[in-house]
Amino acid sequence: MKQYKVSVNGQSYNVIVEEIGTSSTRQTAPASQAAPASQAAPVLKSSPAPLAAAPEPSVVPGVVSASVKSPMPGTVLSFKVQAGQEVKRGDVLLILEAMKMENEIVAPQAGKIIALKVPAGSSVNTGDLLVDLG
Repeated sequence: MKQYKVSVNGQSYNVIVEEIGTSSTRQTAPASQAAPASQAAPVLKSSPAPLAAAPEPSVVPGVVSASVKSPMPGTVLSFKVQAGQEVKRGDVLLILEAMKMENEIVAPQAGKIIALKVPAGSSVNTGDLLVDLG
């Protein structure tokens, strides 16, 4: 168990947090300068243990393994890739203009460009399919 002093909106709280792997329970207790009884002390949750990185999925030619969707409404200014081109995770696929800003849309994983789903110059909405990766 670890004990911390946390200040929320000017109110101090003593917080006891359970360490991962121990069997005791989390507790929170207001500090001596704590807020009135009508306000509850915040409960801090510990984050789960990090997972091991998953291996890159295998790429089967012609089979879509990932679809890149538009994260925001905007206009596709230009594509930086072509169908059939190999890309690595993080490579820039296209430039999307939104609110007078040019945003680089990148590959979420390594693979081969299966298809460009919209033409350059077209307007897209949030969630519209832009590129298929295989």
